[in-house]
Amino acid sequence: MLTSRTDATRPAVFSPAEYEARRQAVSARAAKDGFDALLIADPANIYYLTGYDAWSFYTPQVLHLPVGGDPTLMIREMDANGAWRTATGIPAADIVGYPESFVHRPEVHPGDWMAQTLGERGHGGPARVGYEGDAHFFSVRTFRALQIGLPEWRLEESHEPVNWVRLIKSPAEIELMRRAGLVCSAAMRVAVDAIVPGRPQNEVAAAILAAQATGVPGADGDYPAIVPMLPTGAGAGTPHLTWTADPLPSGEPISIELAGAHHRYHTPLARTVIAGTPSRDMDLLAGATVEGLDAALAAVRPGATAADVSAAFTRVIGAAGYTKASRLGYSIGIGYPPDWGERTVSIRADDDTVLVENMTFHVIAGMWMTGFGFEVSESVRVSEGGVEILTDAPRSLITLDSRRFA
Repeated sequence: MLTSRTDATRPAVFSPAEYEARRQAVSARAAKDGFDALLIADPANIYYLTGYDAWSFYTPQVLHLPVGGDPTLMIREMDANGAWRTATGIPAADIVGYPESFVHRPEVHPGDWMAQTLGERGHGGPARVGYEGDAHFFSVRTFRALQIGLPEWRLEESHEPVNWVRLIKSPAEIELMRRAGLVCSAAMRVAVDAIVPGRPQNEVAAAILAAQATGVPGADGDYPAIVPMLPTGAGAGTPHLTWTADPLPSGEPISIELAGAHHRYHTPLARTVIAGTPSRDMDLLAGATVEGLDAALAAVRPGATAADVSAAFTRVIGAAGYTKASRLGYSIGIGYPPDWGERTVSIRADDDTVLVENMTFHVIAGMWMTGFGFEVSESVRVSEGGVEILTDAPRSLITLDSRRFA
């Protein structure tokens, strides 16, 4: 039998009133979009709406949120038995767990149990129900089981309503992101200090991971949604490479992209380090990219659009003879593996979303050339007066002689 939330061993990150306000906001958006209920499977969205935080998302878990009704959290039985320790505002009776006999079986699936349970709880009648088609952990088998088990439902893509509600942060969320920024900046200091020619890349990664978990006084570290990325040498010409045991080179760029995480809120940061003298091509690229990022950040303010910010960057690098095909940034906040992005606003030429105070973004100026590259980024908040930088590192190509932090 589940215990009430008052016996929880981990304190809630936000007040019950904030969680309830979030659920009401999502419910109102779902109603406006014509849905009777939502199926929420993204662990970041479940966390946002309930506070539930555990590494249980590798097996199916779904929050059923009826418009104007009470949510039901359906997860694996062994996890349901402890979900009340972090979930806020959901009665124990509404946290239900499927038996172990449904886990990793070819002939049955947790979605079968979920469909039966929702029917037994009175939710099986005719309804237009939205599902998260881009949620990484909402599997095809889960969808099919619900579709077959609840034939009166009309299941339709919901297009991320929770993510869009998450876009504008509350003051309490902003404070967590500032603390995550402190963790991030400290981890980047460790990363840069660990760059020594000949040192195995995995040793650098280990130092970063330790710093991310440790955090700083007043801001404990959490596990990041993405591991540290360390494109090195010719590999710096592409993003998203991790590490090997190869020794660090001299005279070649080493890109570092990492994040600080605090209570699941993320602030990422990218910098490029070189041990030795950079080439002329590298110097020119770094200078133009940093100048472009400065221009983009100066364009961030309430009332501007995401496209305006992208255009400011593009003008600068275009004048220097460069182009960038990929987007310049994206909205950030809560993160679970495999991503810290919110899948909403992108900083790019065709996104006309108007910026509002307390939106938060990772503005990442990644320039990937043939055989080398340069990355520099900032995590930012749209503030009343313009932009607040949430991270702290020299905004330049960092050499061994100049690796100094303000």
